Amino acid sequence: MATVPANIPANTRTPPLLPERLEERLRVEARRLGFSLCGIAPATEADTYAFYQHWLAQGYAGEMQYLHTRAEARRHPRSILQDVRSVVMLAMDYGPRPLHRSLPPSEVGSFPGRVAFYAAAPDYHPFLWQRLNLLADWLRQQVPGCQAVGVCDTAPLLERDFARRAGLGWIGKNTLLIHPRRGSFLFLAALLTDLSLQPDAPFSSQHCGTCTACLQACPTQAFPAPYVLDARRCISYLTIEHRSAIPATLAESIGDWLFGCDICQQVCPWNRKPQTSESPFVHYPEWEWLDPVTILRMDEATFRQRFRSTALWRAKRRGLRRNAAIVLGNRGDTSVLPVLQQAAQDADPLVRDAALWAISRIHQRYSISAPASSNNTTTY
Repeated sequence: MATVPANIPANTRTPPLLPERLEERLRVEARRLGFSLCGIAPATEADTYAFYQHWLAQGYAGEMQYLHTRAEARRHPRSILQDVRSVVMLAMDYGPRPLHRSLPPSEVGSFPGRVAFYAAAPDYHPFLWQRLNLLADWLRQQVPGCQAVGVCDTAPLLERDFARRAGLGWIGKNTLLIHPRRGSFLFLAALLTDLSLQPDAPFSSQHCGTCTACLQACPTQAFPAPYVLDARRCISYLTIEHRSAIPATLAESIGDWLFGCDICQQVCPWNRKPQTSESPFVHYPEWEWLDPVTILRMDEATFRQRFRSTALWRAKRRGLRRNAAIVLGNRGDTSVLPVLQQAAQDADPLVRDAALWAISRIHQRYSISAPASSNNTTTY
């Protein structure tokens, strides 16, 4: 039996005057557990599965081979729960709105690197799984013998399809789910059940209009068309999922993003004045910036201790150190040359060549002769 998280107030654990319908009681329980939105969709084939197949065929998934491997599983949620009849879609706010990022604290050094807003916090996966398990326990108590499985992000489910179908919003031109009152800074999760719950009306309208702010603001031009993301050019993909060298033209456009990116959400008009509730998800403003010099010098033990329970663990130490070198190269200050020159001797070719690229970029800025790369096949 899952335990009640400590930050759920005791006086909200038994809401008074519960509604009679199971679906409404489910929404009350979801809100009590901290979910901002809750909707129900029928468990049928995903609406955009054919588009998803085409997207994969275009090569837009980059090095994310697991998306190809489990592509067929995303056709229908029965791949997760064989007898599924309903998909309860849930959304939770990240926390305070990141429209105006906090200034980097002094301890992160002179050349701070930016971290995506959701990652300036503990890893959201176990946080949401804990609450999903509690919601599944609650549903099984209400209907003994029913099946309920909670999933978040890692399961083969086209979440945005079912979120739209459950009435939680529309898919924006930046390919993210947008709710008309809460914007797009949302975690999505799902509870699959074999119960035939009354579905909500799907969100059938589009509210992006003629706006192209997200498409125009992307530094790497990752959107070949509205509603289409080429992950191979996306800063979030490049700094997290991409495991090899980053092409030089894209490395320059990464700027000071050390992990992830928020640009297409920050410029979205629907994120300007969202109606938000107090989120139980803990956000640490001081984590929005990290020192690339410290990251580049970090050994494996320190990396594990610092990032094991955070989203940054996904990039691995070598990936984060590669990103740190790129940020320093883009910062372009000669004072970081000693640390980059040390990294250029690293045993890992990914880190070594990123450092050499950064050194070359700084040298070019100041018209200094740059050293040659140690790897003729590098894309830097």
